[in-house]
Order: sequence, then structure tokens, then C-alpha cells
Amino acid sequence: MISVKQLTKSFGGFTAVDQLSFEVQPGDIVGFLGPNGAGKSTTMKMLTGFLTPSSGQIEINGLNIADKRVAIQQQIGYLPEGAPAYNDMTVLQFLHFIADIRGLGKDKQARIDKVVEQVELQDMLDRQIEHLSKGFKRRVGLAQAIIHDPAILILDEPTDGLDPNQKHQVRELIQNLSQDKIVIISTHILEEVTAVCNRAMIIADGQLHFDGTPEALQRQSRYHKAVTVHFEHLTDISGLTSMLCVESFEVDRRTGRVTLFPANEQDILPLVSHYIQDHGLPIDTLYAEQGRLDDVFRQLTMEAN
Repeated sequence: MISVKQLTKSFGGFTAVDQLSFEVQPGDIVGFLGPNGAGKSTTMKMLTGFLTPSSGQIEINGLNIADKRVAIQQQIGYLPEGAPAYNDMTVLQFLHFIADIRGLGKDKQARIDKVVEQVELQDMLDRQIEHLSKGFKRRVGLAQAIIHDPAILILDEPTDGLDPNQKHQVRELIQNLSQDKIVIISTHILEEVTAVCNRAMIIADGQLHFDGTPEALQRQSRYHKAVTVHFEHLTDISGLTSMLCVESFEVDRRTGRVTLFPANEQDILPLVSHYIQDHGLPIDTLYAEQGRLDDVFRQLTMEAN
């Protein structure tokens, strides 16, 4: 378990993390969200022992990081922002180097073989890291983070630079790994939260503004329970938008989609669908909105400023 209490980090007169408190349990995949400069990377560096807090306390599996930093770091796999590595090494040389640092001993080759298979680096082992694409460098960074089978994974933008197929593969890997681990993912990609995480935390100005499930986060969106309609061609929508169950509406002029907002947060999809059928309106898309994460993200982080 990770326990963070009143964690603060200041650089001169600037407070990057401001009395942050939370707990994370095994099996949690936490999406750690926030705008640039919110304090995400600073928090992760403190959790991994690379930065010393100005004040507050971090305990990991019952150990205080202030007293047991080295022991705690042995339990953590960390993918830093930018996935730094030694560019003059080949991928295989780098993985051997990391395995030696981690003290894997007789298990070294088995663990290297395992992570190479997990992140599909088989065709890149003899290439120098400096000649890899951004996506493959990210995969090498992920490989070094999991090579020692850590109990805790702290990943800063793990799918940055990956194509859609690679993102899907890494997300599946993270979900599989999380069955007996704690996973914390810092990301700017909001879809990552619903695709991978069972918990979302949003920080802004170094403070916690949301902590809950992705579904609870979506429910905070003004689009939650709204109904979106797209018509096959230009249509009079005045009757639809003036229904008693519709409080307001908006039209996306780029796509032509019409979004109807319910009165009193009621479920209006059956009523809208019935109206469309009765009046023979020419639609090609009709669906209820679960909530838009980008909408909630802007709301929560802009309120902080």
C-alpha cells in the first residue's frame, strides 16, 4: 500500500505540490491527471525517492521513504518522463545493464526474455537506442521498469508516442500486471483513464481536486445523461428541442450533431427516441452521453486557477 500524508514540495518561493494526501491499494490502476505544471511529475519523483519532500510523509508497504529509500526503490518500477536511456547502448545491452543494477543474478536472462516478449522488442535488440523511434524508446523504458517484477509501477506517460496498436498492447499489459501490483499512471491522454484505470485522481496547482472512479468523474460532466443526435440532412429540430424533458441544447456546427440536455437530470433517451420515430425524423446517430472527460477536466482544473 502507498500512503501519502500532507505531501509538500517547494522550489524556492514556488510550491509545486501542496499538502497532497491519498492512499493506493494493490489492484488499483490510478490515472494521475492534471494540466502541465500541476505537480504530477514532482509527486512521482517523490514517491520514487528521486526528490525529497519539503514536508509530509510517504509510506510504501509500511516503510517510510525518508528512512528506507533504497529498500523502497527495490520494490518500484519507474518509467520517468521522456524514458531516458543510454543512447550508445543497444536495446539488449541496456536491458542487461538494468538487470545487473537490479541484482537479478541467475534470474537475469529469464527476466530479460520475459520483458522482451511482453513489450515486443524482439526485432530491436541489436539496435542502438539512439536510432529507435520515439515509440520503441518508450517500450524500452517500460521494459526496464518491469524487468525486476516490482510490486509497484509508477509510469509517466507510458503510451506517449505509441501508435494505436502499440497503445492497445501496452494498456493490456498494464491491466495484466495490475492484478497483484499497484499501478500509478501519469497521463495527458484522457481516454487512457477509461481504457485502463479503475481510479482517477486530478491535481491542479499541486492540490487534489478529484479522487474517484472514472465513471464518477464522467458523471460530473454537464454532458452526463445528455442525448446526442445526428441527422442525415438538414432538418427542423424546433419540435425536438422544445420538448418538456429538454432543458437546453447545443449544435456542433462542424459536425451538425445536436446535443439535448435533460431537465432535472432525467433519462430522456426513450422520450427522444419515441419523438423521433413518431415524427419520422431522418437520423443516422442517436445515443446517450456517459459524460465527456475533457469537459470535466477543464472544469476542475480551471476552477483551481
